[in-house]
Parts: sequence; C-alpha cells; structure tokens
Amino acid sequence: MHIDIDIHKTLRSGKRTFHLHARLHSDNPRLVIIGPSGSGKSLTLKAIAGLITPDSGHIRLNGSTFFDAQAGIDLVPQQRKVAYLFQDYALFPHLNVRQNVGFGLQRGWRNPDARAAQATVDQWLDAFHLMPMAEQFPDELSGGQRQRVALARALVARPQALLLDEPFAALDPVLRIDMRAELDALQTRLQVPMILITHDPEDARVFGGVVLQLREGSIVTDAGSGIARGREA
Repeated sequence: MHIDIDIHKTLRSGKRTFHLHARLHSDNPRLVIIGPSGSGKSLTLKAIAGLITPDSGHIRLNGSTFFDAQAGIDLVPQQRKVAYLFQDYALFPHLNVRQNVGFGLQRGWRNPDARAAQATVDQWLDAFHLMPMAEQFPDELSGGQRQRVALARALVARPQALLLDEPFAALDPVLRIDMRAELDALQTRLQVPMILITHDPEDARVFGGVVLQLREGSIVTDAGSGIARGREA
C-alpha cells in the first residue's frame, strides 16, 4: 500500500477551534495512528474514506487520487473502494447476519433477501465462522460475533484498503486479545492493507508496521520505520 496524505481541516464549535494537519507518506501495508481522544484520529480516517472533506491538501492511495483541493478532485466514498469499520460496527439491526454481510455487495439501498444463498457471502460467512448464526440478528450476537460480521461485510467487496476506527474499544479485555489475534491472522492471510486508529498502545504493538502519533491535530512523531513525517500545524 502506498499512501500519501497532506490535508488541513479546521473545525469550530462555539469558542473552540480545532486544526487538523495530517501529513504522512507510507508504503507499509499496516499503518497505525495512535493518539488520545480528540486528537484528530477519526477525522483523519473519515477524510480518507470520503466522509468529511478537508479544506485543502490531497489524499492519494495506491496511485489513485481521492482528494486534491487544487485540482478540484473529491471522489465520493463509493468511488474510493475502501472499507470503513466503525467503532460501534454500524450493523443494520433489522437485517440478519447473512443480509448484513450481503449488503456490502449491494448497489443502492435495497435490502438483500433474508435467505438467499450467495457464493461470495457464504465464503465470508465460512471464513469468519458465522454460518451457524447466519439467520440471527445483531442484538442476538456477542460483541466478538458482531465484530466478525462487520469485518465480513467490509471485506466482501474486496476493498483496496481496510480502515479501522478503534476496532477493539467496545470489547472486554479477554475478547480484545482474541480479536487482535484473529485480525492479525486475517490481514496476514488476505494481505488487505489496513489503516487502524487507536488510543491503545497494545494495538500499535500488534499491528504497527508503521506507527504514527497524532496530538492536537498534528502527526508529531513516527514510532515506526521512519517512512512518514509529521509537523505542527
């Protein structure tokens, strides 16, 4: 994965002003951005996904330009072909496991059939050991099972990168260890590039090919391989 980001975004809320300046270059398939709450981690990830628009700068991934303010380029999220795993997993409560995974292959907002078999969906249900619960709904699942469903839905469309927003924060400590190991093995097996944001140093230790620290909107250190650079906004 080659990623090249240099973006600015200013947010104002009442008397508070927050400046994000995320600047990084990396060729590592695993990138971890670590920092405290409010440092701009989620803003950076959402900018990559196309969920927010920076005020200036550029975002490039694997030779594709997602955003370039000067050139007037701003691809919509669907055109970027990246998968975003939200912290709360964002599963559809009215869809069963099979439908939630199948939704990743749908065009538009039509719900997948509740029982229809689809080879690609079945492949991912098997890969994540979800077939026995394919007809269950999200509120009938454990935290680890919900995360597996969200990961399967994110990966079913074969994205060019997986964006993970604090993926273990909602899990208890024991399950967190298990799910880290599962995701580590999955990424190694599938070779899907990933960008993970976290406040937990253990996530950085397990997944950090390149680890960057984000503080008050700026990447201030590179704790990884020295590829990326940061500077104060």
